[in-house]
Amino acid sequence: MTNVLALVGSLRAESINRKLAEAAAHHAPEGIELTTFDGIVDLPFYNEDIDGDTPPASAVAFRAAIDAADAVLLITPEYNGTIPAVLKNALDWASRPFGASPISGKPLAVIGSAFGQYGGVWAHDDARKAAGIAGAKVLEDVKVAIPQSIVRFAETHPREDAEVTQLVQGALTALAEAAAEEQVAA
Repeated sequence: MTNVLALVGSLRAESINRKLAEAAAHHAPEGIELTTFDGIVDLPFYNEDIDGDTPPASAVAFRAAIDAADAVLLITPEYNGTIPAVLKNALDWASRPFGASPISGKPLAVIGSAFGQYGGVWAHDDARKAAGIAGAKVLEDVKVAIPQSIVRFAETHPREDAEVTQLVQGALTALAEAAAEEQVAA
């Protein structure tokens, strides 16, 4: 079983990207389990002064969730041409402690949807860049950017969309394959 941890960059309950996470969990291929970690909302803004011997409980729980996962899936909209602050902050917490972070070497892919005609590609590019610098093994070939989200999903849930099903299954399969390669190499 490959355990994939999903982090959703939108905090809205009715977010299309949250629904995309639900679609991914619903349509996960056999042998892959996707769990969404909602606790990134509880992380304080990263501050090295509070990340010492006794980091905040929310950071400890977050790091433990990443450490227990075989791979990470970021699902993000685009806010003002980049990733939401909550997701960037989560990546900052995940990148520590330097040299021994839970995200170091962890396979990671970025998908998402946005209202615009490009589906959030700028945000996805920025998320891949930040995650790579944080130490993740970013799957650069996984590109799922679903445009026109508000119109496309106005009357249907993403899990009911055949193209979305195919795209999220492809992303999850790529993560599972990368996680298996990491386990063989270890």
